Amino acid sequence: MKLQQVYSITRKAIDDYHMINDSDKIAIGISGGKDSLTLLYALHGLQRFYPKKFSIYAITVDLGFENLKLDEIVKLCESLDVPYHIVKTDIGQIVFEDRKESNPCSLCAKMRKGALNTAIKELGCNKVAYAHHKDDVVETMMMSLIYEGRLHTFQPVTYLDRMDLTVIRPLIYMKEADVIGFVHKYNVPVVKSPCPADGHTKREYIKNLLRDINLETPGVKDRMFTAIQNRINGWEL
Repeated sequence: MKLQQVYSITRKAIDDYHMINDSDKIAIGISGGKDSLTLLYALHGLQRFYPKKFSIYAITVDLGFENLKLDEIVKLCESLDVPYHIVKTDIGQIVFEDRKESNPCSLCAKMRKGALNTAIKELGCNKVAYAHHKDDVVETMMMSLIYEGRLHTFQPVTYLDRMDLTVIRPLIYMKEADVIGFVHKYNVPVVKSPCPADGHTKREYIKNLLRDINLETPGVKDRMFTAIQNRINGWEL
């Protein structure tokens, strides 16, 4: 996928759900993975021609794993002239060593979001952009249905009243395959996750399940996404 296509798809989501206003200060949560770096490229490019003027800041929450290498991310942000902040934490040690969590993802996510939100407010940002793409939307709905017995997924825009912070998800129209194509085409410096649970989660199981269903019945994921737009609160166009 070409960069101009990334801009176009991202802008449509932003426009459809009114994600950005004039003078917004937007933090981008950067994990170093393909999705968050694609989002960084997208919002950086949109800054140049989007009618509403906004600023962006990149933030990584360092969980404390020794083999997390962020040098290439630092260079990328410098080349894009995007301020980059690394938040040092001991979350990895707390979750995997001190508490030895049997379900580490839940606690890790809560602690990571807490550290991220604190850093965002310290920077004076009023919005944070998460890099959830179209596949993430459907996978989250399936996880909710199978493991919780309810029809639910995250919304394109969510206001966190306790933090006075708005979450936006500009990549919700991009398929994961398009993200992969983009990072390969432009040699985006993706950092492999050092998390011991990476690739061994409930989400990974659901991802594989949906892939198999979509292979047998092509277009299933697209139709599920349409159903989400039609039936789940916060997705109405």
